Amino acid sequence: MVIGWCHAKVDEAKARGFGRKGGRAVNTIASAVRAWIERAIAAAPEGHVPLLMLSGPQGSGKSTALAKATETISLPIAGASIDDFYLTHAERMELARRISPLFMTRGPPGTHDLTLLAKTVSTLRSAVCETETLLPVFNKLKDDRTPVSDWNSFTGRPAAIVIEGWLMGAVPDARAAMDAPLNPVEAEDRTGDWRRHQESALAGTYSDLWDEADGFCHIVPPDFDCILGWRLQQEAGLWAARGEPMPDERRDWVRRFVEHYERLTRRMLAGGRRPGAEIHIDEDRKVVRNSAG
Repeated sequence: MVIGWCHAKVDEAKARGFGRKGGRAVNTIASAVRAWIERAIAAAPEGHVPLLMLSGPQGSGKSTALAKATETISLPIAGASIDDFYLTHAERMELARRISPLFMTRGPPGTHDLTLLAKTVSTLRSAVCETETLLPVFNKLKDDRTPVSDWNSFTGRPAAIVIEGWLMGAVPDARAAMDAPLNPVEAEDRTGDWRRHQESALAGTYSDLWDEADGFCHIVPPDFDCILGWRLQQEAGLWAARGEPMPDERRDWVRRFVEHYERLTRRMLAGGRRPGAEIHIDEDRKVVRNSAG
């Protein structure tokens, strides 16, 4: 459970200049994200809880950076991942039955419960000192949302809400369903229905969600090739923790998994995203250019 603050305490801390750390170096992803959040809180009108969206491709370090940033900010931040707002397993299987079997893999536009996300944001924004807001938890090993009894909670009123995810701020491209496949996964989408549904979702409910945001921050790697390497590193680390080398077939699984995200990730890297602050990183995830703070 995360303990929040009352509205009055948030305003008092802002008046004291909570984020004025003159001369602090912004040389890590976490410190850049922290500066971006603090700047948004300071600029928000009195009584307004800013909704901020942090994007970054798989393995870029966005989840870790947000966790570190929220730990060091002196105000209560309600941080969440859009991954925890996936549709349930049963709902995604129905989507796969109706639209395309490729929707059995979670992550692409159309596989999130944006109604639940909007309700959660609304509850957080209207919270008072005693309000306890439940935050869903998705179990990736079981590929399903956990029971409500296992959800996290946030108590009180946050100074800001930050949602992180690989596709935050992505813009649609109606022509994508007619383009030639980029990879073997897309080649399985022979009718184009999988891509068409994603683009429709981006132009609809996702765009509506983006419109609610007070600001975006994008973590930008040097190229798409880094992403597969980072994702393989993550998977190898999980196997190493078990004392085992990663099997070759698992490497193939990771490559296929990343292919589900390739088109939209490449689009975002090329600028197909809502405007916002940018944190450019190199292949070692070191910040090389930053406009976040």
